[in-house]
Amino acid sequence: MATDRTYSELIESGRVLIADGGMGTLLLGRGLDHGECPELLNVDQPELIAGIHRDYVAAGADIILTNTFGGTASRLGHFELENRVTELNMAGATIALEVAAAAGRSVAVGGSIGPSGELLAPLGPLEPERAADLFGEQASALAAAGVDVLWIETMSLIAEVEVAYKAAAATGLPVAVTMSFDTHGRTMMGVWPSEMGEWAAGQQTAPVAIGANCGIGPDDVVAAVAALSPTGIPTIAKANCGMPQWLAGDLSYPVQPGDMQHYADAAVAAGARIVGACCGSEPAHIKAIRAAIT
Repeated sequence: MATDRTYSELIESGRVLIADGGMGTLLLGRGLDHGECPELLNVDQPELIAGIHRDYVAAGADIILTNTFGGTASRLGHFELENRVTELNMAGATIALEVAAAAGRSVAVGGSIGPSGELLAPLGPLEPERAADLFGEQASALAAAGVDVLWIETMSLIAEVEVAYKAAAATGLPVAVTMSFDTHGRTMMGVWPSEMGEWAAGQQTAPVAIGANCGIGPDDVVAAVAALSPTGIPTIAKANCGMPQWLAGDLSYPVQPGDMQHYADAAVAAGARIVGACCGSEPAHIKAIRAAIT
């Protein structure tokens, strides 16, 4: 079974940790076509994925997330890959773990688990039992590969968080959870950060970290962190780089590496113990965060 040694050593150091930035942004910039499956690259182009992880480690990341965000059978099914959950998740974890092992310092690997892509009943067709199976299959594969922590991210509904968290915690690994507060301070399903904090504080075994990722930009993520910090659970800020715009046929994000000092300072002041970035960010953004916090 995987252990939480590296993650625990880092979080117990007392310093603010740096998480990585966007994976999809770099994949699109390095050849992934819209509509292709990012997780398939874990076996088809492992060096591409390894290169992105290495770039984030070189930029100063203490935590890198596996290229497995859409690694449940429900999401892989869109590409007729639902029977390759274990293979693709273990491959993604192995790539990240090899990069971390070669870093020359302590780097933790978080096994990324994104939303199922379906609405839970009674809002949608996905029954909780099926959701538990979906998340359990992915979490088990990531744990078997040896990740340090399971990292549930970009969630919008507490009910889905609950199912995913229980499935992930059943592996025996520590579990971090972030939600995306992208709709006037709430998630798109109406969840306030304070509600997430109440959920986390009410767990028999609390997550090892909670926080906000993605969203509409740094300010909303910082506000969410400020609302979550009173729980006493280590908090995560992993903001995207604002709302993208089409410029000359390409997506362009307004928040640049030079804006990261203000974001990093604000996140730490709000109580963040882990600061990284999400959509639109590149290694230069993480390097700027590292420079601001070190």
